[in-house]
Amino acid sequence: MRHLVDFEDMSIGEWEKLYSLCRDIMSHPDDYRDSLRGRTIASLFFEPSTRTSFSFQAAMLKLGGGVFGFADPVFSSVSKGEKLKDTIAMCSSYADAIIIRTPWEGSAKAASLYSECPVINAGDGGHLHPTQTLTDLTTIMEIRGKISDLNIGFCGDLKNGRTVHSLIKALGRFPGISFFLISPRALSIPPYLRNFLKEHRLRYVEVTGLESTMPQLDVLYMTRIQRERFTDPAEYDRHNNIYILNAQKLRLARKDLLIMHPLPRVDEIAMDVDGDPRAAYYRQAGYGLYIRMALLLSLIREGKSKPEHVPPESRPHLCKNPNCITFTNPYVPIQIKTEAGVKYCAYCDKEV
Repeated sequence: MRHLVDFEDMSIGEWEKLYSLCRDIMSHPDDYRDSLRGRTIASLFFEPSTRTSFSFQAAMLKLGGGVFGFADPVFSSVSKGEKLKDTIAMCSSYADAIIIRTPWEGSAKAASLYSECPVINAGDGGHLHPTQTLTDLTTIMEIRGKISDLNIGFCGDLKNGRTVHSLIKALGRFPGISFFLISPRALSIPPYLRNFLKEHRLRYVEVTGLESTMPQLDVLYMTRIQRERFTDPAEYDRHNNIYILNAQKLRLARKDLLIMHPLPRVDEIAMDVDGDPRAAYYRQAGYGLYIRMALLLSLIREGKSKPEHVPPESRPHLCKNPNCITFTNPYVPIQIKTEAGVKYCAYCDKEV
């Protein structure tokens, strides 16, 4: 594993090794206090963030390293028109790892082509969020004790929820997982993810009702309706507050249900749920610090290497997704992948 663009970049063996390291850090934090002294990360956040940004900064500081970067591209040369390629090439000469979040789908994959240090995807538009996936898997392991033979419900905006996309793809690699996908029809999972479930013969059902599904669930993963992904405010208003988990509805759930949420929460989980012992979203955020410490240690210890030269693309791009990095940065080379006979853009996973 050289970069972490998608959870699929790592093997299950690498995940198990990473989780083992995470547990050791949690048990013996003083042993790792100076592990990355003299090393730095570049924190490049083109979109707002609280938990992901803060947890990476805290992780690096607890390991003895340093952090530089920006939380708003207005304060960088991007505001002057600098291309992503140049930003990444420059920052990778200063840093030992790059943490990047942008509104452009496939941006982390594109960044990895031009970086001499590891690139970690902290969220690319509505596409993927693999370090949240690491956090989620750690939470399930710590609380449930296993990642197998579980009924897992995902509720909310499943179309734009990058945390959902990443976690479904990751869980599909573990045995005995059944997916309950709860959303309005207009916000159901994207086609590439549905094809992924079918191609890997995973058990899943798509429903619109939360209450009728809850008694079957071992894990409930709530998500907010993402205002920033809607171009039409009226469409957002139609779907907002359609699912609200509260103490009354929890009476339908199993006594050992695990309630998760990647946060931020808006109104989809009422505050009367916070005191329920089944609510794990604050603990979930806490585990994110330690698994990111393990990830930084693992990747930075691998060292830096010059990337191969990538000639600028001279042909028109096939991907017509306006949020794809190839749409906004047309010099990025064309990459196509085929799954179940269907061709997809390798950056944003939209069909071409």
